[in-house]
Amino acid sequence: MREVKTEADFEQVICASKPVVVKFFTDWCPDCHRIDPFMPAVEEKYQAELDMISVNRDTLPELSQKLDVFGIPSFIAFQEGKELVRFVSKLGKSREEIEHFLDRVIQVGKGLEQA
Repeated sequence: MREVKTEADFEQVICASKPVVVKFFTDWCPDCHRIDPFMPAVEEKYQAELDMISVNRDTLPELSQKLDVFGIPSFIAFQEGKELVRFVSKLGKSREEIEHFLDRVIQVGKGLEQA
């Protein structure tokens, strides 16, 4: 998963016509590290339907604050620069919960394409 390190890069990436899921994390977050081992497989499984990037909340604190990202890890999906749906909580996340969220992102994204 590519880490976006500037707000300008973030703004450019989320404008894609394909849904983009952003994982917000920090280096000191134990729940963030707990999901790291399975995230490459999750990203590969969904690569045809969506793109995934990561943002270190401590590197881009203004962006995280602007998007109201407080609990980490958090996931926010965007398409064409607009927020689709988010999975934000202070609780740890399982692979099943993340995949359920990604399935929902795909559904919402397809709904927008048909509208």
